[in-house]
Amino acid sequence: MIGFLRGKLVHKAPPFLVLEVQGVGYEVEAPMTTFYDLPAINEEIKLHTHLVVREDAHILFGFSAEAERALFRTLIKVNGVGPKLALTILSGQSAEEFHRCIQDNDTQALVRLPGVGKKTAERLVIEMRDRLPALGDSVMTDPIDMDAASRVVGNPKQEAVNALCSLGYKPLDASKMVQNISAEGKSCEDIIRLALQGTLR
Repeated sequence: MIGFLRGKLVHKAPPFLVLEVQGVGYEVEAPMTTFYDLPAINEEIKLHTHLVVREDAHILFGFSAEAERALFRTLIKVNGVGPKLALTILSGQSAEEFHRCIQDNDTQALVRLPGVGKKTAERLVIEMRDRLPALGDSVMTDPIDMDAASRVVGNPKQEAVNALCSLGYKPLDASKMVQNISAEGKSCEDIIRLALQGTLR
C-alpha cells in the first residue's frame, strides 16, 4: 500500500494531477478540496494516498489532508458508494459540511450532489452516522499549508467544465454552472469552487 507521496507537482487538470517522485510520474485522482490547496506547478507537495486495485486498473487517489483520506475510506465502505462517488461527495462538500449533513439528517443537501439519489442519501445518513464519531475531530483539521494562488494557463472556464463533467455533472449542466462566473484573474479551481457553491446552496 502506498501511504503517501512527496514530490513535484508537474500537471493538474481536475480531477487528475501528476506528481513526480524521483523521476517517476504518478497519476493521481483527487477531490476538488485538495485541488484548492495545490501550489503552483513544479512546487513540492505531499499527498496522503489510497490505492484502489481493480481487474483492469490500479487507481491512486490523493488527499491534501489525512482526515479527507479517512473520510474517503469510510465512504467507500457504504453499500453502493464506490471510489468515484466518494470523490464526487468530497469534491462537492467539505468534510465539515458532510459531517453536518449526516448529523442533521440533511438528505436534501446530499441529493444535490451528482450521482447521489434519495436512497443513496438516506443510506449515507444511516450508515455514516455510526461511523463518523470514530473519525473524531480529524474531519475538521490537517489542511495543506501552501500557496493556492497558482493560475492555470489556457481556458480556465473550459477546464472547469471538463472537471465538473469528470465529477459526474452532465455537460450542459456543467456549462450552465460556470457561464455566469467571470474568469478574469481566476484559476480553474476558483471557478469550480464558485460553481459548486452556487449549485449546493
